[in-house]
Amino acid sequence: MAGISLKNISKVYSDGTVAVNDLSLEIENKEFIILVGPSGCGKSTTLRMIAGLEDISDGEMKIGERVVNNIAPKDRNIAMVFQSYALYPHMSVYKNMAFGLELRKVPKDEINRRVTEAAKILDIEHLLKRKPKALSGGQRQRVALGRAMVRSPDVFLLDEPLSNLDAKLRTAMRAEITKLHRRLETTFVYVTHDQTEAMTMADRIVVMKDGIVQQVDTPQNLYKHPVNKFVAGFIGSPAMNFVNCKSKIKGNNASVILADTEIPIENPELKEKLISIGESELVMGIRPEDLTVDMNYLKENPHSFIKACVEVAEPMGSETYLYADYFGARLVSRVYSETQFTVGEEVSLAVKNEKIHLFNRNTQLNILTL
Repeated sequence: MAGISLKNISKVYSDGTVAVNDLSLEIENKEFIILVGPSGCGKSTTLRMIAGLEDISDGEMKIGERVVNNIAPKDRNIAMVFQSYALYPHMSVYKNMAFGLELRKVPKDEINRRVTEAAKILDIEHLLKRKPKALSGGQRQRVALGRAMVRSPDVFLLDEPLSNLDAKLRTAMRAEITKLHRRLETTFVYVTHDQTEAMTMADRIVVMKDGIVQQVDTPQNLYKHPVNKFVAGFIGSPAMNFVNCKSKIKGNNASVILADTEIPIENPELKEKLISIGESELVMGIRPEDLTVDMNYLKENPHSFIKACVEVAEPMGSETYLYADYFGARLVSRVYSETQFTVGEEVSLAVKNEKIHLFNRNTQLNILTL
Protein backbone atom coordinates (compact mmCIF):
# COMPACT_ATOMS: atom_id res chain seq x y z
CA MET A 1 0.00 0.00 0.00
CA ALA A 2 1.26 3.45 -0.89
CA GLY A 3 0.36 7.04 -1.56
CA ILE A 4 1.21 8.79 -4.81
CA SER A 5 2.91 12.17 -5.21
CA LEU A 6 2.80 14.07 -8.51
CA LYS A 7 4.87 17.26 -8.59
CA ASN A 8 4.62 19.59 -11.60
CA ILE A 9 3.91 16.69 -13.95
CA SER A 10 3.56 17.49 -17.66
CA LYS A 11 3.05 15.42 -20.79
CA VAL A 12 3.94 17.00 -24.14
CA TYR A 13 3.82 14.86 -27.30
CA SER A 14 6.34 15.13 -30.14
CA ASP A 15 3.95 17.25 -32.22
CA GLY A 16 3.77 19.83 -29.43
CA THR A 17 0.38 18.76 -28.06
CA VAL A 18 0.19 19.41 -24.31
CA ALA A 19 -1.92 16.62 -22.78
CA VAL A 20 -1.17 17.40 -19.13
CA ASN A 21 0.19 20.74 -17.93
CA ASP A 22 2.06 21.23 -14.63
CA LEU A 23 -0.12 18.88 -12.57
CA SER A 24 0.62 18.62 -8.84
CA LEU A 25 -1.39 16.22 -6.69
CA GLU A 26 -0.92 14.33 -3.43
CA ILE A 27 -2.90 11.07 -3.23
CA GLU A 28 -3.03 9.63 0.27
CA ASN A 29 -2.41 5.99 1.11
CA LYS A 30 -5.73 4.01 0.97
CA GLU A 31 -7.53 6.96 -0.67
CA PHE A 32 -10.11 6.49 -3.44
CA ILE A 33 -9.47 9.38 -5.80
CA ILE A 34 -11.24 9.92 -9.12
CA LEU A 35 -10.01 11.93 -12.10
CA VAL A 36 -12.97 13.34 -14.01
CA GLY A 37 -13.48 15.65 -16.95
CA PRO A 38 -14.59 15.75 -20.59
CA SER A 39 -12.90 13.73 -23.32
CA GLY A 40 -9.39 14.99 -24.05
CA CYS A 41 -8.91 16.67 -20.66
CA GLY A 42 -5.82 14.59 -19.80
CA LYS A 43 -7.25 12.28 -17.14
CA SER A 44 -6.39 8.99 -18.88
CA THR A 45 -2.94 10.31 -19.82
CA THR A 46 -2.33 11.09 -16.15
CA LEU A 47 -3.37 7.57 -15.18
CA ARG A 48 -1.10 6.07 -17.84
CA MET A 49 1.83 8.12 -16.56
CA ILE A 50 1.22 6.75 -13.06
CA ALA A 51 1.16 3.25 -14.58
CA GLY A 52 4.34 3.89 -16.57
CA LEU A 53 2.59 3.38 -19.90
CA GLU A 54 3.32 7.00 -20.87
CA ASP A 55 6.65 8.76 -20.36
CA ILE A 56 6.64 11.87 -18.18
CA SER A 57 7.85 14.95 -20.07
CA ASP A 58 8.55 16.98 -16.94
CA GLY A 59 8.10 16.78 -13.18
CA GLU A 60 8.55 14.12 -10.52
CA MET A 61 6.33 11.18 -9.59
CA LYS A 62 6.58 9.06 -6.45
CA ILE A 63 4.73 5.91 -5.49
CA GLY A 64 5.34 5.52 -1.79
CA GLU A 65 8.86 6.80 -1.18
CA ARG A 66 10.22 5.77 -4.62
CA VAL A 67 10.66 8.15 -7.53
CA VAL A 68 9.25 6.11 -10.42
CA ASN A 69 9.83 8.38 -13.44
CA ASN A 70 12.23 5.88 -14.98
CA ILE A 71 10.94 2.65 -13.42
CA ALA A 72 9.25 0.13 -15.75
CA PRO A 73 5.53 -0.57 -15.27
CA LYS A 74 6.18 -4.14 -14.10
CA ASP A 75 8.38 -2.86 -11.27
CA ARG A 76 5.95 -0.25 -9.90
CA ASN A 77 3.73 -2.78 -8.06
CA ILE A 78 0.58 -1.33 -9.55
CA ALA A 79 -2.37 -3.13 -11.13
CA MET A 80 -4.50 -1.64 -13.89
CA VAL A 81 -8.09 -2.42 -14.86
CA PHE A 82 -8.96 -1.34 -18.40
CA GLN A 83 -12.22 -0.29 -20.05
CA SER A 84 -11.94 -3.23 -22.48
CA TYR A 85 -11.27 -5.81 -19.70
CA ALA A 86 -8.27 -7.10 -21.76
CA LEU A 87 -8.89 -10.77 -20.90
CA TYR A 88 -7.20 -13.61 -22.78
CA PRO A 89 -10.07 -15.23 -24.76
CA HIS A 90 -8.43 -18.68 -24.95
CA MET A 91 -7.83 -18.92 -21.20
CA SER A 92 -10.27 -19.87 -18.45
CA VAL A 93 -11.21 -17.34 -15.78
CA TYR A 94 -8.84 -19.11 -13.36
CA LYS A 95 -5.99 -18.96 -15.86
CA ASN A 96 -6.66 -15.29 -16.65
CA MET A 97 -6.40 -14.44 -12.97
CA ALA A 98 -3.37 -16.66 -12.34
CA PHE A 99 -1.34 -15.87 -15.46
CA GLY A 100 0.49 -12.81 -14.16
CA LEU A 101 1.49 -14.65 -11.00
CA GLU A 102 2.76 -17.61 -13.04
CA LEU A 103 5.01 -15.26 -15.03
CA ARG A 104 6.45 -14.04 -11.74
CA LYS A 105 7.19 -17.65 -10.69
CA VAL A 106 4.87 -17.48 -7.69
CA PRO A 107 4.45 -20.98 -6.15
CA LYS A 108 1.34 -22.87 -7.34
CA ASP A 109 -0.13 -23.20 -3.84
CA GLU A 110 0.13 -19.44 -3.33
CA ILE A 111 -1.40 -18.76 -6.75
CA ASN A 112 -4.32 -21.04 -5.97
CA ARG A 113 -4.85 -19.39 -2.58
CA ARG A 114 -4.86 -15.87 -4.05
CA VAL A 115 -7.13 -16.73 -6.99
CA THR A 116 -9.61 -18.62 -4.80
CA GLU A 117 -9.71 -15.83 -2.24
CA ALA A 118 -10.24 -13.12 -4.89
CA ALA A 119 -12.92 -15.19 -6.64
CA LYS A 120 -14.77 -15.59 -3.35
CA ILE A 121 -14.67 -11.85 -2.60
CA LEU A 122 -15.96 -11.07 -6.13
CA ASP A 123 -18.53 -13.89 -6.15
CA ILE A 124 -17.10 -15.53 -9.28
CA GLU A 125 -16.05 -18.87 -7.78
CA HIS A 126 -18.59 -20.67 -9.99
CA LEU A 127 -17.08 -19.07 -13.12
CA LEU A 128 -13.44 -20.15 -12.73
CA LYS A 129 -13.61 -22.85 -15.42
CA ARG A 130 -15.41 -20.70 -18.01
CA LYS A 131 -13.87 -18.79 -20.91
CA PRO A 132 -14.46 -15.01 -21.22
CA LYS A 133 -16.84 -15.44 -24.18
CA ALA A 134 -19.25 -17.30 -21.87
CA LEU A 135 -19.40 -14.37 -19.42
CA SER A 136 -21.58 -11.28 -19.25
CA GLY A 137 -20.04 -7.80 -19.26
CA GLY A 138 -20.37 -7.51 -15.50
CA GLN A 139 -18.75 -10.91 -14.96
CA ARG A 140 -15.85 -10.01 -17.24
CA GLN A 141 -15.31 -6.84 -15.27
CA ARG A 142 -15.20 -8.85 -12.04
CA VAL A 143 -12.59 -11.14 -13.57
CA ALA A 144 -10.52 -8.11 -14.60
CA LEU A 145 -10.76 -6.81 -11.02
CA GLY A 146 -9.82 -10.24 -9.68
CA ARG A 147 -6.76 -10.42 -11.94
CA ALA A 148 -5.63 -7.10 -10.45
CA MET A 149 -6.41 -8.16 -6.88
CA VAL A 150 -4.31 -11.33 -6.89
CA ARG A 151 -1.16 -9.30 -7.49
CA SER A 152 -1.62 -7.54 -4.10
CA PRO A 153 -0.56 -4.22 -5.63
CA ASP A 154 0.28 -1.00 -3.79
CA VAL A 155 -2.04 0.92 -6.11
CA PHE A 156 -5.09 0.04 -8.22
CA LEU A 157 -5.51 2.07 -11.43
CA LEU A 158 -8.94 1.87 -13.10
CA ASP A 159 -9.51 3.44 -16.53
CA GLU A 160 -13.25 3.88 -17.25
CA PRO A 161 -13.92 0.30 -16.09
CA LEU A 162 -17.72 0.56 -16.20
CA SER A 163 -18.28 2.43 -19.48
CA ASN A 164 -19.12 -0.75 -21.45
CA LEU A 165 -21.86 -1.84 -19.04
CA ASP A 166 -25.56 -1.03 -19.21
CA ALA A 167 -26.97 1.57 -16.80
CA LYS A 168 -28.41 -0.87 -14.25
CA LEU A 169 -25.25 -2.97 -14.08
CA ARG A 170 -23.08 0.14 -13.92
CA THR A 171 -24.96 1.27 -10.80
CA ALA A 172 -24.51 -2.15 -9.17
CA MET A 173 -20.81 -2.30 -10.05
CA ARG A 174 -20.21 1.17 -8.59
CA ALA A 175 -21.33 -0.15 -5.23
CA GLU A 176 -19.24 -3.31 -5.65
CA ILE A 177 -16.04 -1.39 -6.43
CA THR A 178 -16.63 0.94 -3.47
CA LYS A 179 -17.05 -2.07 -1.16
CA LEU A 180 -13.97 -3.68 -2.66
CA HIS A 181 -11.90 -0.57 -1.93
CA ARG A 182 -13.00 -0.58 1.70
CA ARG A 183 -12.22 -4.27 2.04
CA LEU A 184 -8.78 -4.13 0.41
CA GLU A 185 -7.72 -0.84 2.06
CA THR A 186 -5.54 0.00 -0.94
CA THR A 187 -5.04 3.22 -2.89
CA PHE A 188 -7.46 3.47 -5.84
CA VAL A 189 -7.00 5.94 -8.72
CA TYR A 190 -10.02 5.86 -11.01
CA VAL A 191 -10.70 7.66 -14.29
CA THR A 192 -14.16 8.40 -15.64
CA HIS A 193 -16.02 11.00 -17.72
CA ASP A 194 -19.19 10.22 -15.72
CA GLN A 195 -19.55 12.73 -12.90
CA THR A 196 -22.23 10.56 -11.24
CA GLU A 197 -19.62 7.81 -10.78
CA ALA A 198 -17.22 10.36 -9.36
CA MET A 199 -19.75 11.84 -6.93
CA THR A 200 -20.93 8.48 -5.58
CA MET A 201 -17.57 6.67 -5.26
CA ALA A 202 -14.71 9.06 -4.54
CA ASP A 203 -13.12 10.27 -1.32
CA ARG A 204 -11.86 13.19 -3.40
CA ILE A 205 -12.41 14.22 -7.02
CA VAL A 206 -9.90 15.83 -9.37
CA VAL A 207 -11.73 17.89 -12.02
CA MET A 208 -9.64 18.43 -15.16
CA LYS A 209 -10.03 20.52 -18.29
CA ASP A 210 -7.54 20.91 -21.17
CA GLY A 211 -4.79 19.14 -19.23
CA ILE A 212 -5.12 21.45 -16.21
CA VAL A 213 -6.54 20.61 -12.79
CA GLN A 214 -9.48 22.92 -12.05
CA GLN A 215 -10.32 21.80 -8.51
CA VAL A 216 -9.51 18.95 -6.10
CA ASP A 217 -12.00 18.41 -3.30
CA THR A 218 -14.58 16.12 -1.72
CA PRO A 219 -17.75 15.48 -3.75
CA GLN A 220 -19.86 17.64 -1.45
CA ASN A 221 -17.46 20.58 -1.50
CA LEU A 222 -17.22 20.44 -5.29
CA TYR A 223 -21.00 20.52 -5.49
CA LYS A 224 -21.53 23.28 -2.94
CA HIS A 225 -18.41 25.40 -3.51
CA PRO A 226 -17.21 25.17 -7.14
CA VAL A 227 -14.21 27.42 -7.75
CA ASN A 228 -15.22 28.32 -11.30
CA LYS A 229 -18.04 28.10 -13.82
CA PHE A 230 -16.60 25.00 -15.51
CA VAL A 231 -16.61 22.94 -12.31
CA ALA A 232 -20.06 24.27 -11.42
CA GLY A 233 -21.44 23.19 -14.79
CA PHE A 234 -19.65 19.84 -14.94
CA ILE A 235 -20.55 18.56 -11.47
CA GLY A 236 -24.25 17.90 -10.93
CA SER A 237 -27.00 16.36 -13.03
CA PRO A 238 -28.93 18.09 -14.52
CA ALA A 239 -26.23 20.74 -14.84
CA MET A 240 -26.29 24.07 -13.05
CA ASN A 241 -28.27 26.87 -14.75
CA PHE A 242 -26.39 30.00 -15.84
CA VAL A 243 -27.85 33.45 -16.55
CA ASN A 244 -25.89 36.59 -17.35
CA CYS A 245 -26.47 39.40 -14.87
CA LYS A 246 -25.05 42.62 -13.44
CA SER A 247 -24.52 43.43 -9.79
CA LYS A 248 -26.10 46.49 -8.22
CA ILE A 249 -24.78 48.01 -5.01
CA LYS A 250 -26.79 50.46 -2.90
CA GLY A 251 -25.33 51.26 0.49
CA ASN A 252 -25.11 48.03 2.47
CA ASN A 253 -27.39 46.18 0.07
CA ALA A 254 -26.51 44.19 -3.04
CA SER A 255 -28.60 42.65 -5.78
CA VAL A 256 -28.24 41.16 -9.25
CA ILE A 257 -30.07 42.48 -12.29
CA LEU A 258 -31.25 39.82 -14.75
CA ALA A 259 -33.07 40.53 -18.03
CA ASP A 260 -36.30 41.76 -16.42
CA THR A 261 -35.78 41.04 -12.73
CA GLU A 262 -33.79 42.32 -9.77
CA ILE A 263 -32.98 39.72 -7.14
CA PRO A 264 -31.63 40.89 -3.76
CA ILE A 265 -28.62 38.97 -2.41
CA GLU A 266 -29.25 37.85 1.17
CA ASN A 267 -26.29 35.50 1.74
CA PRO A 268 -24.08 37.65 4.06
CA GLU A 269 -20.78 36.33 2.65
CA LEU A 270 -21.87 36.80 -0.96
CA LYS A 271 -23.33 40.25 -0.24
CA GLU A 272 -20.11 41.39 1.45
CA LYS A 273 -18.05 40.14 -1.50
CA LEU A 274 -20.26 41.92 -4.03
CA ILE A 275 -20.01 45.19 -2.12
CA SER A 276 -16.21 44.89 -1.95
CA ILE A 277 -15.95 44.19 -5.70
CA GLY A 278 -18.40 46.88 -6.79
CA GLU A 279 -20.82 46.76 -9.70
CA SER A 280 -19.67 44.29 -12.35
CA GLU A 281 -20.66 41.91 -15.15
CA LEU A 282 -21.43 38.48 -13.68
CA VAL A 283 -23.00 35.10 -14.36
CA MET A 284 -25.56 33.82 -11.87
CA GLY A 285 -25.55 30.06 -11.30
CA ILE A 286 -28.42 28.18 -9.72
CA ARG A 287 -28.91 24.41 -9.51
CA PRO A 288 -32.14 22.83 -10.86
CA GLU A 289 -33.29 21.79 -7.36
CA ASP A 290 -32.85 25.40 -6.20
CA LEU A 291 -35.07 26.80 -8.95
CA THR A 292 -38.52 25.84 -7.73
CA VAL A 293 -42.23 26.25 -8.41
CA ASP A 294 -42.95 25.93 -4.68
CA MET A 295 -45.72 28.45 -4.01
CA ASN A 296 -44.92 28.64 -0.29
CA TYR A 297 -41.35 29.68 -1.09
CA LEU A 298 -42.65 32.23 -3.58
CA LYS A 299 -44.93 33.76 -0.92
CA GLU A 300 -42.11 33.97 1.61
CA ASN A 301 -39.61 35.34 -0.93
CA PRO A 302 -41.65 37.51 -3.31
CA HIS A 303 -38.56 39.25 -4.73
CA SER A 304 -36.62 36.09 -5.64
CA PHE A 305 -38.35 34.73 -8.71
CA ILE A 306 -38.24 34.90 -12.48
CA LYS A 307 -40.91 34.27 -15.11
CA ALA A 308 -39.97 31.80 -17.86
CA CYS A 309 -41.70 30.02 -20.74
CA VAL A 310 -42.11 26.23 -20.55
CA GLU A 311 -40.41 24.35 -23.41
CA VAL A 312 -40.46 20.74 -22.20
CA ALA A 313 -41.75 18.93 -19.12
CA GLU A 314 -39.87 15.65 -18.63
CA PRO A 315 -41.54 13.32 -16.08
CA MET A 316 -38.98 11.15 -14.26
CA GLY A 317 -41.34 9.32 -11.89
CA SER A 318 -40.83 10.87 -8.46
CA GLU A 319 -39.83 14.21 -10.01
CA THR A 320 -40.15 16.24 -13.19
CA TYR A 321 -37.43 18.12 -15.08
CA LEU A 322 -38.97 21.34 -16.30
CA TYR A 323 -37.09 23.01 -19.19
CA ALA A 324 -37.96 26.67 -19.70
CA ASP A 325 -36.70 29.62 -21.74
CA TYR A 326 -35.71 32.84 -20.01
CA PHE A 327 -34.73 35.47 -22.60
CA GLY A 328 -32.73 32.92 -24.58
CA ALA A 329 -31.23 31.15 -21.56
CA ARG A 330 -32.44 27.57 -21.10
CA LEU A 331 -33.27 26.85 -17.47
CA VAL A 332 -33.90 23.46 -15.87
CA SER A 333 -35.98 23.14 -12.73
CA ARG A 334 -36.24 19.90 -10.76
CA VAL A 335 -39.87 19.84 -9.66
CA TYR A 336 -41.01 17.52 -6.87
CA SER A 337 -44.74 17.66 -7.51
CA GLU A 338 -47.49 16.23 -9.69
CA THR A 339 -48.27 19.62 -11.20
CA GLN A 340 -48.98 19.43 -14.93
CA PHE A 341 -47.22 21.89 -17.23
CA THR A 342 -48.21 23.00 -20.72
CA VAL A 343 -45.67 23.83 -23.40
CA GLY A 344 -45.68 27.59 -23.96
CA GLU A 345 -47.17 28.55 -20.60
CA GLU A 346 -45.46 31.10 -18.37
CA VAL A 347 -44.29 29.85 -14.98
CA SER A 348 -42.88 31.63 -11.96
CA LEU A 349 -39.65 30.00 -10.84
CA ALA A 350 -38.48 30.88 -7.34
CA VAL A 351 -34.70 31.29 -7.03
CA LYS A 352 -33.58 29.96 -3.66
CA ASN A 353 -31.64 33.02 -2.65
CA GLU A 354 -29.20 31.32 -0.27
CA LYS A 355 -28.15 28.90 -3.06
CA ILE A 356 -27.10 31.49 -5.65
CA HIS A 357 -23.57 31.26 -7.10
CA LEU A 358 -21.95 34.22 -8.87
CA PHE A 359 -19.09 34.02 -11.37
CA ASN A 360 -16.99 36.75 -12.95
CA ARG A 361 -18.07 36.87 -16.57
CA ASN A 362 -14.52 37.31 -17.90
CA THR A 363 -12.41 35.04 -15.67
CA GLN A 364 -15.24 32.52 -15.03
CA LEU A 365 -14.09 32.34 -11.37
CA ASN A 366 -16.53 32.07 -8.48
CA ILE A 367 -16.38 35.56 -6.94
CA LEU A 368 -16.02 34.03 -3.47
CA THR A 369 -12.60 32.69 -4.56
CA LEU A 370 -11.34 36.09 -5.78
